[in-house]
Amino acid sequence: MEPQPLPLTGITVVAVEQAVSAPFATRQLADLGARVIKVERIDGGDFARGYDTAARGLASHFVWCNRGKESIAVDLKDPRGLDVVRRLVRDADVFVQNLAQGAAARLGLDAATLCAAHPRLIAVDISGYGAGGPYADKRAYDMLVQCEAGLVSVTGTPAQPVKAGIPAADIAAAMYAFSGVLAALVRRGVTGRGGPVEVSMLESLAEWMGHPLHHTLHGGTAPARTGLAHAVIAPYDAYPTADGGRVLLSVQNDREWRRLAEQVLARPELGTDPAFATNAARVAHRERTDELVGKALGALGTDEALARLEGAGLACARLRDLHEVADHPQLAARERWREVGSPVGPLRALLPPITLPGGDAARMGDVPALGEHTEELLRAVGMTDDEIAALRRDGVAA
Repeated sequence: MEPQPLPLTGITVVAVEQAVSAPFATRQLADLGARVIKVERIDGGDFARGYDTAARGLASHFVWCNRGKESIAVDLKDPRGLDVVRRLVRDADVFVQNLAQGAAARLGLDAATLCAAHPRLIAVDISGYGAGGPYADKRAYDMLVQCEAGLVSVTGTPAQPVKAGIPAADIAAAMYAFSGVLAALVRRGVTGRGGPVEVSMLESLAEWMGHPLHHTLHGGTAPARTGLAHAVIAPYDAYPTADGGRVLLSVQNDREWRRLAEQVLARPELGTDPAFATNAARVAHRERTDELVGKALGALGTDEALARLEGAGLACARLRDLHEVADHPQLAARERWREVGSPVGPLRALLPPITLPGGDAARMGDVPALGEHTEELLRAVGMTDDEIAALRRDGVAA
């Protein structure tokens, strides 16, 4: 049987994008087969290109979010540069932008304007706080939105709130923009019409705050910050091992506690001791519970501790640093690593998490250089050699 093509083969996306939220959304579309044309500024392009030089001279954020795209660099403040984008949009299926609030509307590139002109177009506006309300014009960066959405308030230790170690607000908005495009494409297949899609970082991350938010709304009390421990389950924490590692252990019910007491702690009497026999009792005596578990696991090396816990049928994990994640045996066994091309040569990258058995492999294209496809795309929208030369001479295209 012939493999099925990637589901977005034949779909063209034009993106006026920067940083993480829109680029990560459109990278998902590119991985699934869409052609993604990335419109960048002529003076340095997407500012994420300059975040760092960790990826052999390229920015790690940019490498992560922009593989498989074509880059065109034009000045949108010049009417000729803006005309190029409008010509690209004319033949596109999807348009995505995450410019500062109001900037796209001033250029006539907001979803409402574009969809009115192109009824089959799906146009996505990604913003920090949404198009209306008192925060509409407020500058929105990931850490700021993490604070506004309450994520920081439930992350960290009792003494210190901390932000998430990944751009959670950006990623949340990206994934809702991605799924919004897919939903709109399905609807267009039925009705023949596209339409606007609106996604805000605050609303996306507020949705992800579901458990602590509903706990607070309906229970009256916000969950406490507990570091790696669980606020309402014990033992559920990271425990040091004899060789300097740390093992995560999660006991979900009282049967598991009895197995832990018998097979790992070698203290079977703790399974029925009223001070520990129920989760409520263990939470009430959390310090003593953790002391018992910590003493037993602290006498073992990491591998032996994990073997004992797994042998007892208990949920556990190794606390890994990022070098260890890069060498994770499960990712290796499932052959999840690939190489993608870039201006500095091949770079390792993970396959996208969406796997479509029986279909073509994900299209993990190259990371583009700034303006790498400018001339090709200018010709594609009908520009002559003289017109292209004039754009380059006047600094409108690069």
